[in-house]
Amino acid sequence: MSDAAQSTAAEVRAAAEAVKTALDRHLAAVERRSGEDDPAVYEAFNQLAAAAEVYDELLYDRYDEVTPFEIPGAEDALPPYTGPEEPNALSVLIRRDYAVAEPQRLLAQAQRIEAAEGEDGAQASGTVHGALGLLFGEFEPDEIASRHKEFGLEEGDSTLWVTAADDPAEPGEWLEAPFEQVDPQQVVCRFDVSAVFDEEIDDVDVDDDGDGDELEGDLDEDEDLEPLDADRR
Repeated sequence: MSDAAQSTAAEVRAAAEAVKTALDRHLAAVERRSGEDDPAVYEAFNQLAAAAEVYDELLYDRYDEVTPFEIPGAEDALPPYTGPEEPNALSVLIRRDYAVAEPQRLLAQAQRIEAAEGEDGAQASGTVHGALGLLFGEFEPDEIASRHKEFGLEEGDSTLWVTAADDPAEPGEWLEAPFEQVDPQQVVCRFDVSAVFDEEIDDVDVDDDGDGDELEGDLDEDEDLEPLDADRR
């Protein structure tokens, strides 16, 4: 074994020790936590995640092995809440992504809207972007979300953030850039829906005794249910 190889092995060992130390610090912070969003726990979590990532990379480089742990990085977590304890105002920020899966269905729906309203002149329903304008002008976003298949749309990821404030915003002050001034530390709660949750379910191993068919049947019956993660992260 060369000196270089021995040095790499030593780095892996040092990284493993760093994970152990970070793990002890995280447990100590959790045991002493002062509340649900204790900054010390948040900091210890990030240190543990960083140490585990370094160890995992070195372990793979040296031994072509990986750890069984998946620790989300700091960029995936919301910082501790520092907003008002008794908010006088709140903002709800929503993003929903869609794919135009069936353009003809979308155009047909837009044409029905125009026909019902008796629109004269150039028909906006003749183009996809025009049809989308008619659709979102006619229906509330929540109704479109619940009826998206009727409109030829396919759901993508979505997220909803609730942020707190001491006072309501002045009328019109944020309309030009509605999401620009979001302070992550003012987020009260967050709800995410993503296809990645479905992929995690698909990756579950099942035995050859028929359990897989039973699981598949259960998922088909609940296919309209969307995964919901209400944790702040």
